Amino acid sequence: MSTEGAATSADAPGPPDGRPALEEEIERTREHLGATVEALVAKVDVKARAQQQASWLTGLLRSTAARGRHRAATAATSLSQATPETVKGAADSAAATTRRHRVPLAAAAGAAVASVLAWLLIRRRRQ
Repeated sequence: MSTEGAATSADAPGPPDGRPALEEEIERTREHLGATVEALVAKVDVKARAQQQASWLTGLLRSTAARGRHRAATAATSLSQATPETVKGAADSAAATTRRHRVPLAAAAGAAVASVLAWLLIRRRRQ
């Protein structure tokens, strides 16, 4: 039983013996109090916490965007591999034709838009 009593009394903090031990205890208490005050100040510092949160969110968004770009590239590669060569050739041919005839195509598109607008105006006036 004496060993249990010794362990219990050693665990329980008591007043330090002597001046050097008391000074050490005071110093440890000051350090602990300083750390506690710093932690409280950090919790109260709204600007720093907001900046930390913004930094975390920026990192999260960048990571998510990078994953999205990777997935899009993977999907494009899969789509390209799944597309038949005849369709790829037709798409390339249509793109080349469009590049060669930009002005006439733009004029035709403009005429089509003007026709639709004119039709809508006539229709509106009849109502």
